Amino acid sequence: MKATYTLSRPVLPVGTSSKIDLVVSFQADAPAASTRRPLNLGLVIDRSGSMAGAPLKHALQASRQLVERMGPEDWLSIVTYDDAVFSVLAPTRVTDKAAIGAVLSSVRAGGCTNLSGGWLKGVEHVGVNKSPERVNRVLLLTDGQANMGITDPGALVSTARQKSADGIITTTLGFGSNFNEDLLIGMANAGEGHFYYIQTPEDAEGVFGIEMEGLGSLVAQNLEVTLKPAPTVKVASVLNRYRFESRGQEVAVGLGDVYATEARQLAAELSVDAGSASGPVTLATLVFRAQAVVEGVIREISGEVPIVANLASASESAAVSADKNVLAQTSRLRIARVKDQAVELADKGDFGSASQRLRQVIAEVSAHLDKASYDIAEEVEQLAHYAQRLESRKYDPVIRKEMRDQSYQAGTRSRGDLALRGTAGGSADSLEAVSSAGIGVLLKCVREGGKLRVHAASEGYDPGFNVQFPRSVREEGVTYVVDKLEPSGDGTFYRVGGTIKRLVMPGQERGARPAEGAKKKGKPTASKVTGSAADLPTTNTVGTGVLVQCVKEGSKLRARVVSDGYDPNLNIRFPRDIREENVLYVVEEIITTGNGGSYIACGDIHRLVQ
Repeated sequence: MKATYTLSRPVLPVGTSSKIDLVVSFQADAPAASTRRPLNLGLVIDRSGSMAGAPLKHALQASRQLVERMGPEDWLSIVTYDDAVFSVLAPTRVTDKAAIGAVLSSVRAGGCTNLSGGWLKGVEHVGVNKSPERVNRVLLLTDGQANMGITDPGALVSTARQKSADGIITTTLGFGSNFNEDLLIGMANAGEGHFYYIQTPEDAEGVFGIEMEGLGSLVAQNLEVTLKPAPTVKVASVLNRYRFESRGQEVAVGLGDVYATEARQLAAELSVDAGSASGPVTLATLVFRAQAVVEGVIREISGEVPIVANLASASESAAVSADKNVLAQTSRLRIARVKDQAVELADKGDFGSASQRLRQVIAEVSAHLDKASYDIAEEVEQLAHYAQRLESRKYDPVIRKEMRDQSYQAGTRSRGDLALRGTAGGSADSLEAVSSAGIGVLLKCVREGGKLRVHAASEGYDPGFNVQFPRSVREEGVTYVVDKLEPSGDGTFYRVGGTIKRLVMPGQERGARPAEGAKKKGKPTASKVTGSAADLPTTNTVGTGVLVQCVKEGSKLRARVVSDGYDPNLNIRFPRDIREENVLYVVEEIITTGNGGSYIACGDIHRLVQ
């Protein structure tokens, strides 16, 4: 196993104090070998009444696919539970897959949810054949609340931690919208396993495939990392969701398992008091150790990595750009924390503060990171969608689960297929409905791997490219007509330009409808203000407005729209007297000129304060 690191700022100015981000990646030394460590799995399936129909059907089908990935060297047990617990398959080697399939086919939905009883029986079965040479794991599937047996979340999480210390890992999978995500995430964290949100039953097989892909490529277990900072450096925070412990100036972090198919990453913020002499300086020493199977024997592997930066003059330091990849990664981790904060506030009924936190992070990301990356653009669009839902007091279990899942996955995993999952879009009902595309471009909204995606359907465009598209009007299965589609700056996705309409059958045409709760307005007029930026009224939230930033290009101050769904490269008609470099403005409305080549700021303008 090898460890590599990157700093957000590799060159620091001498004689100053600053904060920088560190990202460390742990990966296999070489591509995964054809052989893998034998599995010892306990499959625990909720068969309570709420699982009846599609959820149980797809959970069982995903379980059959899991069995197909196993071999005669692997052990499997199957427990089902409702208000009672049934060991439908005692621990057995996977030699007769047809017989195991028959067992799964006999499972039917039952009564209440004795989650603790089913899970503990699964742990017991895995314990029969537990071995350091095997991957010992329980996979707990549920769609409901623990309402029988041990129901106290704290007791269940503590027990999961104890079982992990004994060598049995727990992975939790939540189906639908009724399970307790805080409990399942807590058990997965304490149990050193993974958590998955299966929003629709059809996603179950893909999620099982992700888990099995990891288990089949295990490189090392129990990865422990200690950051030992230099006397002039402090570990300000660990940005991931891993368990960690401060030991004086040192910080010990448990990262769990490492897979060949997925780098394990550790991100931290360092506070540095730079010395007065130029040249390389060791900020910290990273010490790691883990257990790995080497030539059929469990051995401890370890290593040390010095974290080195360069000190230089202020001008030399300023000439070196920040690492955008590191900033993007650490921004996602900080956004994950904000999502959890927003959930906590919304749970208390404080929807205004919850939305404000999301709007603030939108402004921060828009100000410091360009959106040439589709992932960043999509992150901002989802934040705006959640903020809008909170402002409309449409805070439901699905939105809560999406935000908690996205926060969890960002904080613990580095897989793109698990990032930003969620299919709770908006509604296309507010759009003007037309029956002909005319000279417009056709787009289609589809669900892909637990995500809502929009792709081009007209000829001349790459249907594999994602389209940056407002989530508030994304609706699965809907076809849209847009004025134009332009490639992003890096040429990897498209941006929508002009108006968006919905394509319908002839006879169903109609005009646009105001969004729910929207106020009817007259014709928008260009913004007119007097005085300077300092004279503008201020706001600490974007609300339903549009974010505009002022930047310097050569000798000119240029305004650009940085809210998602707009092209930041287009010019905007914006009052010159209030333009001030790096100031963020909230504009009531942005409209596109008749030729689609520029924007006009309309209505009130506020200065955003943070």
